[in-house]
Amino acid sequence: MIITHRKIGITLAALTIAGFSLQPSVEAKPLKIYILAGQSNMEGHAKVETFDYMGDDPATAPLLKEMRDKQGKPRVCQDVYISYLTGRGGWGKPMIAMSKKGKLTTGFGADGSKIGPEFTFGLTMEKKHDGPVLIIKTAWGGKSLHTDFRPPSAGPYKLNEWQLKNYPKQEGHGIPKDFAKWKVDKKAATGHYYRLMAEHVKKVLADIKQVYPDYDPKQGYELAGFVWFQGWNDMVASHEYPHPDKPGRYGLYSDLLAHFIRDVRKEFDAPKMPFVIGVMGVGGVQDKPNYFRQAMAAPAALPEFKGNVLAVETASYWDKPLGDIEAKHGKVRQMGYFLKSKHKDHANKDGNMTKEQQQAYLKEYRAKLITPADEATWKRGASNAGYHYLGCAKTMALIGQAFAEANLKLEKK
Repeated sequence: MIITHRKIGITLAALTIAGFSLQPSVEAKPLKIYILAGQSNMEGHAKVETFDYMGDDPATAPLLKEMRDKQGKPRVCQDVYISYLTGRGGWGKPMIAMSKKGKLTTGFGADGSKIGPEFTFGLTMEKKHDGPVLIIKTAWGGKSLHTDFRPPSAGPYKLNEWQLKNYPKQEGHGIPKDFAKWKVDKKAATGHYYRLMAEHVKKVLADIKQVYPDYDPKQGYELAGFVWFQGWNDMVASHEYPHPDKPGRYGLYSDLLAHFIRDVRKEFDAPKMPFVIGVMGVGGVQDKPNYFRQAMAAPAALPEFKGNVLAVETASYWDKPLGDIEAKHGKVRQMGYFLKSKHKDHANKDGNMTKEQQQAYLKEYRAKLITPADEATWKRGASNAGYHYLGCAKTMALIGQAFAEANLKLEKK
């Protein structure tokens, strides 16, 4: 029997109506989920108003274009969703939890006017994947790995030799005045933010539809990566990491971070989950060895983490022109201190200058040091302090992109 094209078409239509299809079924891919965690630089302090500064550099102008829609407004991703847990408080005030969720755009930084690494991380993942992506971010400012994020397998907080010798004396800068109370408080604080992070991730995983409404449980999900961007509070912790200027000073941090990697993989039942370490790069590339940066990167070189952990150096993304202007601002602040303290090598060494004369002197000093061009550049590109990468969106965008590219590299393996 000869079957015509018309008969074939009728037959296919009939099969389709009957509930069958001759087309190969396309199985939905698992939802890609990425976990981002850390302290204030993972929160992100780059204001949206510094976006235009990226356009001044031909190297970052294309990335800026991706960060905006056709109307020039910040992009709202259609296939990337985010759940973000953070908090406000500290400095003697109770921490108040704050959470936010929805389609990824700006405003998932430290506040609604800022971005962190999550924005360009998500944009990069959106380009690379042909399906939806979910980011779970937890970050709190001023938190350490030695205490706040201390992983369970690292055990309780331990006093080192220096602390054992000096803390019971209850005297000296930064030493607890009530050692007994300090020990009680320290025990309660140890691992607190690790637990908050774990609880939030598990809460989202238990009900993904609350963040990504179109999620189909049948498609499942894949924990495709974890990014850790933290470090400042450990870097400046002289009691927990004594013996400055010695190569092994921060060995404890390396050990804690290795425990952290193992623990989050166990916590979320993802033994080979790619892990990206964002190495602190405040101040840019340095000529002298930076022992803390070396300690942060060290776990990536351990044999057990070969091929599934990468350290991303962020120093190269520090904006040098803005950094040079920040250094000038530092000189102005220093001069103000010298005038008030009657420093012997400066104008008010005899203490005869009035407050108004000091202000006039400082204003003139500033005008000579910081040019109008510097002022314009600073206003265009910076929105925060040096320890927050100057609040520069260009820097934060490049860091987020680098984290995503590193994670994708691990995913391929």
